[in-house]
Order: sequence, then C-alpha cells, then structure tokens
Amino acid sequence: MKKMISAGLLVGGLILLYFGYQEYQSIGSEIEEALTGSPNSSVMWMLIGGAVATIAGLVGLLYKK
Repeated sequence: MKKMISAGLLVGGLILLYFGYQEYQSIGSEIEEALTGSPNSSVMWMLIGGAVATIAGLVGLLYKK
C-alpha cells in the first residue's frame, strides 16, 4: 500500500513539474516576469509542490524497511 502511495506521489509530482514548467514558459508568464521581475506565484507553487512530491515519492519507493 505504501508503494502505491509513493508511486502516486511520484507521478503526481512529475505532472505538477511538467505543467509548472509549461506555465513558466508561457508568453503570459514571461510578460509578467518581465514587468515584475519575478515569476508568477502559482508557477512557483506548482514547481515547488511538484519537486517535493517527486522527492517524497522517490524516497518512498527507494526506502526499504
């Protein structure tokens, strides 16, 4: 059961990273970053959340008790 949750976290994290990167590369995000000097906060939350979920999923899959 724990391996399934870890696999779900890994897949969900990778999906968040993908969509966060796509949003980061969008024209609207680039315009906002050019005007404000920092990326959109929702983009940052998607990238950070995706990284945390991916790392948690990898640790859960690789950790042997």
